[in-house]
Amino acid sequence: MPDAVVIGSGPNGLVAANLLADAGWSVEVLEEQPEPGGAVRHDREVAPAFVSDLFSSFYPLAVASPVLAGLRLHDHGLRWAHAPHVLAHPLTDGTCAVLDRDAGTTAASLDAFAPGDGAAWDRLHEVWDRYRADILDALFTPFPPIRAVARLALRLRAGGGLRLSRSLVLPVRRLGEEEFRGEGGKLLLAGNALHADLAPEAAGSGGFGWLMSMLGQTYGFPVPVGGAGALTAALVHRLRARGGTVRCGQRVERVVVRDRRAVGVRTAGGETVAARRAVLADVSVPALYGDLVAPEHVPAQVLADLRRFQWDFATFKVDWALDGPVPWRCEDAARAGTVHLADGLDELTRFAAQIAMRQVPDRPFSLFGQMTTTDPSRSPSGTESAWAYTHVPHDIRADAGDEGITGSWDAKDQELMADRVERQVERFAPGFRALIRARRVLAPPTLQAMDANLEGGAINGGTTAMHQQLFFRPVPGAGRPETPVAGLFLASAGAHPGGGVHGAPGANAARAALRRHRFADLTRVQRALTRRDRAGDKK
Repeated sequence: MPDAVVIGSGPNGLVAANLLADAGWSVEVLEEQPEPGGAVRHDREVAPAFVSDLFSSFYPLAVASPVLAGLRLHDHGLRWAHAPHVLAHPLTDGTCAVLDRDAGTTAASLDAFAPGDGAAWDRLHEVWDRYRADILDALFTPFPPIRAVARLALRLRAGGGLRLSRSLVLPVRRLGEEEFRGEGGKLLLAGNALHADLAPEAAGSGGFGWLMSMLGQTYGFPVPVGGAGALTAALVHRLRARGGTVRCGQRVERVVVRDRRAVGVRTAGGETVAARRAVLADVSVPALYGDLVAPEHVPAQVLADLRRFQWDFATFKVDWALDGPVPWRCEDAARAGTVHLADGLDELTRFAAQIAMRQVPDRPFSLFGQMTTTDPSRSPSGTESAWAYTHVPHDIRADAGDEGITGSWDAKDQELMADRVERQVERFAPGFRALIRARRVLAPPTLQAMDANLEGGAINGGTTAMHQQLFFRPVPGAGRPETPVAGLFLASAGAHPGGGVHGAPGANAARAALRRHRFADLTRVQRALTRRDRAGDKK
């Protein structure tokens, strides 16, 4: 019997398993899919000579994360690669905003839009440098991050922090208007905000766009050499070196609860795997409380709150094997790992508004990944392994285009939408479609079939909007990995601090399990001493 069973082998589940193994626990990880990794995997299914990341690709949060740094994954084979530029946002007039790890290069790019905007970017970067350590500490420690927030609050109070706090809760459109005269800086902030599901007019989108931009400025948007799965392989190798096990093809269908405590799990194959100390669930919140835990073990208020749980946008992704480099109008875009494709801030707002109206966007804002540009091992020299993803509504009422995409995501819908994404790329890179050797379409139901946590193609474990963050995540009054069932811990992106590959939810769950066990051991010792003292008194 293992000390702990971890449900799911995504990065959070594997981080949790590693930390428990470091503490001397025996750990067994059960994974539904035929290979570990969750949304951190790659394959060669588009074309044999091309490595394609199935889901996530670029990992600024992983490199910034003290959780992953502490695991020393480079000792287990992990290597990072960077593109010459972090990110580019070209416009159809040939201008282009560039984010680069060299702040001077970024500033020069923005000055080309409006003199003085480079200095404005430098001021935002100086604020980041001043508070970066405290912000990251607050982001990656369990909620509430009392020490980190107290430290940050003291520093902010001494440095005009009330104004910074105001800036961070602004909509990103307003933040851009206040900081920049030209379009370039606004585009970098707003495009990065839409890495989540935050529209340019959403409260808090300014803070998220600033955070992602500054992470890129400092750490880049790196990729694992050889494919996204190299990060998973390092986590698995480390875990096994410490005696942990990972079993794939094992779908957990129930958490076994006895006397209000989680004591193990039952798989779809009928096997019961007991857990001596804890069960940790790297699964979505609705799956945990709606499927894995029987409703009689969940408080009625939690079940009621879950009816208001909001997913982030659905995702539609296309992978390509290209016979040559993408023919961008803007030369700087050819040197960027990530390219944002929308012709201005208003087009970003238009895109988000169409999703809000439950329409399939007619000009889909696309994040475009140039993987061979970033890591030359991904495809033969002179070619490019590339992908793009965009967002669509979960519940589609209409097509903002004129092609009648219905949201059934049958073969016709998939081909029409993939063609629409390719036309969006062509606007900024004429001749792109002539380079396509092969493509693969990953519609929302396909993404969910490949990773059950990606409900309807949602990739962040729930919306990033302010009403479902901090103590509202996953439901009001939550925010910590403990659940209403003793010995059961939420270890997925559904918990604070949310989506992204950084390992914090898994680490927080592991530490909570260890803390509970130490407390239980202390309680048992105290009871034993009390019984001994009473026995002595009777004598």
